[in-house]
Amino acid sequence: MPADQIAFTTPVSAIRWQRWMVFSPIARIAFFIALTIVLSRLIGPVVAAAGWMDKGASHLTQSLARLATMPLPGFISYLVLVKAIERRKLSELAPRDIPTLGTAGLLLGAVLFSAVVLVLWLAGSYHVTGANPDVDWLPAVLGVGLGAGIFEEIVTRGVLYRIVEEGLGTWWALVISALFFGAAHIFNPGATLWSSLAIAIEAGVLLALLYHVTRSLWACVGLHAAWNVMQGTVYGIPVSGTAAHGWLISNRTGPDWLSGGVFGAEASVVALILCSSVSAVLLIVAIRRGTIISPSWRRRAAATA
Repeated sequence: MPADQIAFTTPVSAIRWQRWMVFSPIARIAFFIALTIVLSRLIGPVVAAAGWMDKGASHLTQSLARLATMPLPGFISYLVLVKAIERRKLSELAPRDIPTLGTAGLLLGAVLFSAVVLVLWLAGSYHVTGANPDVDWLPAVLGVGLGAGIFEEIVTRGVLYRIVEEGLGTWWALVISALFFGAAHIFNPGATLWSSLAIAIEAGVLLALLYHVTRSLWACVGLHAAWNVMQGTVYGIPVSGTAAHGWLISNRTGPDWLSGGVFGAEASVVALILCSSVSAVLLIVAIRRGTIISPSWRRRAAATA
């Protein structure tokens, strides 16, 4: 297992209370959550006072306001977590990876969701009824694409998956982070137990494995953002239950297991199969590289032996 697979290890010089109250996985996750909530509560009133969320504000201004109240607090909290507590380089968000891994993620997300739409079209489920070249695409790209991509990837892959993997190993980190990602969408419009399970498997596992293989959050952000933008802004399909107005005016017919129903194509068995196929490839890459991480107690036992 390459040494750089585990980003953080508790300092040898740490005393007992620091190991539990500062450096333990639970303590670091709790710190991130608490700081994100505090920053959101501080930034929210400032944004409201500026009138950025008023009904009269432009869609672009409202999108920028949502970026300030959601992804920004999460990014700042993660930066503090890494720099002040873990005291290491922020390698998973290195700017140098944006043109390479970030772009690769964008391409993968765009191609993958286009493949889903292609199969639905061939199956007679996806229908284009018109086009809307004047669609207001920038707010969707900033909010549903970039904003959701950055915030959700920092929370689910940067914090939850990475820190759980340090303690419980890769397999448990995959399961826990995927189930969390699926459960986080259970309250979306049109969500069902099936849609949340589909999100957990097709996206939760896929994005976690993409992070595991690349050790870059930019690859995950790129895939996540491109998937959402292609789904809503391009193909006009609801994004996780939220209605979307895209360049293509479309509708889907057929049983919900095929079309995804009101939740969108993410609840389609087509998306589940295609995304799971990519996940299988990434898992094979991880196994062949020997990067699967064992639980911490097994690593300690092996080191002692």
